[in-house]
Amino acid sequence: MNQFANNVAVITGGGSGFGLEFARLGASLGMKLVLADIQEDALDKAVAELKAQGAEVIGVRTDVSRAADVQALADAAMSAFGQVNLLFNNAGVGAGGLIWENSEKDWEWVLGVNLYGVVHGVRIFTPLMLEAAKKDPSFRGHIVNTASMAGLLNPPTMGVYNVSKHAVVSLSETLYHDLSLVTEQVHCSVLCPFFVPTGIHEAHRNRPADLSNESGPTRSQEVSRGLTGKAVTSGKVSAADVAQMTFDAIRDENFYIYSHPQALRSVQQRFEAIVAPHNPPDPYADKPDVRASLSAALRG
Repeated sequence: MNQFANNVAVITGGGSGFGLEFARLGASLGMKLVLADIQEDALDKAVAELKAQGAEVIGVRTDVSRAADVQALADAAMSAFGQVNLLFNNAGVGAGGLIWENSEKDWEWVLGVNLYGVVHGVRIFTPLMLEAAKKDPSFRGHIVNTASMAGLLNPPTMGVYNVSKHAVVSLSETLYHDLSLVTEQVHCSVLCPFFVPTGIHEAHRNRPADLSNESGPTRSQEVSRGLTGKAVTSGKVSAADVAQMTFDAIRDENFYIYSHPQALRSVQQRFEAIVAPHNPPDPYADKPDVRASLSAALRG
């Protein structure tokens, strides 16, 4: 897709982080925007900001874990603009701690947003793009699924999140191959950012009450939240930087998008261990101080 002006982008998690930066960049390129977010005040603020800049934009409060909400989002986009060219399945949440300490509700919440949000988006929006492609040879569509470097690695105390993001990478690679069988007009990418300041470490603020744990966080969950928060907030690559990388990849039809290519060294070590086969290498091998402090905190 080398033309963005007047095309329509649907962005989940559009009220903050990557989603808001995708929207800002899309607006600067003349795109029509449909923003979705579960946090209504953030969504309203984002829509107001973009309208003030002259963008054509609507906001739809959406819980992406619910199929009916994603269908309503698609219906709103089609009603407002008649087509969807670019879909960002971007909404995401995080939960950490030792994997055996994660509750059933932890799993339901994280997989509901991170995985089923992408599942619903792909299932509902892909047919709309394919139908548009059949009717118009000039139509171009693209789907970007936000995964994570945690979809290619398995850092400790991030188990639920790791599982959800590995699933998104797998889903995205399968989507890539499936699309290639039926069309040259619709493509996809998977975004695998590392630690970028987006506010995901505060995602629990929007956790539904019925999926909240009755008891407080365990020691390992507190330690994991603190470690993740520190890593995210100290990130040097901004969400705006990642948005530009993503639009460049869409333009060039590149599938894998990495915010921190240097982190691929650990990915390579993991795959080399799988092929060898060797036991899983330490994801913190290059940062022994981080592993030592994490282990000390958990054992202390």
